[in-house]
Amino acid sequence: MVAQGANASGCPAPFPEPPDRPRLAAAGAAPAAAPLLDGVRVAVLNFREPGQTVAGGAEEYAWRVSAYFVGQGASVDFLTSRERHQTRAESRDGIRLRRMGNKYLVYLLVPLWLLLHRRRFDVVLDCMNGIPFFSPLVVRRRTRVICVVHHVHDRQFHAFFPRWLARIGCFVEGPVARLLYRRRTTVTVSESSRHELRERLRWLAPIEVVPNGGPTARPVADDPVPGDPAVVYLGRLVGHKRVERVVELAADLAPGRPGLHVHVVGRGPERDRLAARAVRSDVAGRVHLHGFLPEPEKNAVLSRARLNVTASEFEGWGLTVIEAAALGVPTVAYDVAGLRDSVRHGVTGWLVRDGERLADVVGHALRELDDPLTRARMARECRRWAGEFTWGRTGAAMTGLVAGELGRVPAPSPQDGHEKEPERARVR
Repeated sequence: MVAQGANASGCPAPFPEPPDRPRLAAAGAAPAAAPLLDGVRVAVLNFREPGQTVAGGAEEYAWRVSAYFVGQGASVDFLTSRERHQTRAESRDGIRLRRMGNKYLVYLLVPLWLLLHRRRFDVVLDCMNGIPFFSPLVVRRRTRVICVVHHVHDRQFHAFFPRWLARIGCFVEGPVARLLYRRRTTVTVSESSRHELRERLRWLAPIEVVPNGGPTARPVADDPVPGDPAVVYLGRLVGHKRVERVVELAADLAPGRPGLHVHVVGRGPERDRLAARAVRSDVAGRVHLHGFLPEPEKNAVLSRARLNVTASEFEGWGLTVIEAAALGVPTVAYDVAGLRDSVRHGVTGWLVRDGERLADVVGHALRELDDPLTRARMARECRRWAGEFTWGRTGAAMTGLVAGELGRVPAPSPQDGHEKEPERARVR
């Protein structure tokens, strides 16, 4: 039996107002320091925006940072692709949202639009999702360009595209982007992603690490969640997330865990294939596909699960890992770039090393969590770890970086967990 999600229409819900978005002092309030980005004009270029059907952590990161920039006095244009049901332009959270082209044409139309409006902007955030927007070629020389890279895509290209197309993708992501952005500060979200940029792409530009954040408040609905224990996957239902491996846990662990239920929260093109698997006799009634859930209902499933599992082998960080940790739920994930940063092995979860099976590590994790003292200790560590990451801190770090690029403040120094790259590692 497949449980249906609350969003039956399939249309994405409006992106919520960031709960910790900075606010400027109201009239009559005590005087505050002038906003760092007062009057700065920013263009944010991103493959998708958070209201789209398969938007993920990279989209939330770009949007939260944009909202913070607005709170610091900047004007922001967010340039992205357009889905069929969407308007070409709207204003949301003080951000001018401009949609153009499908997932392929966006890489042509956004640079063209930026070329025609290049005098409007002081700063461009060029978010490279494997393919860059080539903004340094179309903006004015004095316009500052910051490249944002969540993770290296080369293995992802080879996993999901024909060999000839994968080679083109790797060439653009590697030699082409390396030279194009060699004098442009680059931001990534984890130390292992920075390492992969250096080692696998031989990235030349200085790289700063500014991790993802998380909301300061997490409403939780009072909804029952079947399963003893319950295991949850949260995220997009797309091929490279390997969600079918999580669904298979209901069958793989059934002999020792007949009460185990797997809950899948998210939407995406893989849903129908997962639904077909979920009704087969070996897992029927123990796999629940919830689809998209509003925040309180999503958190109810997360908080009542014994364990969060992600089977992705391509991540820059693992935003859902921190979402689960904030509710005291540890994670099992593969020991790959990004996830090895967001999961602290043996403290806030477990990593699946080379030669290990996902089902074996999940089984080991569940046995450890059978002990109430271990469960309580890991829940405390998870909440403590998640508390280090807020969107306010992420936005402040990015604001300091932009202000430094514009010469408004000295270059940012390492603080609040957003560490600057050691000088010896920087290649100019």
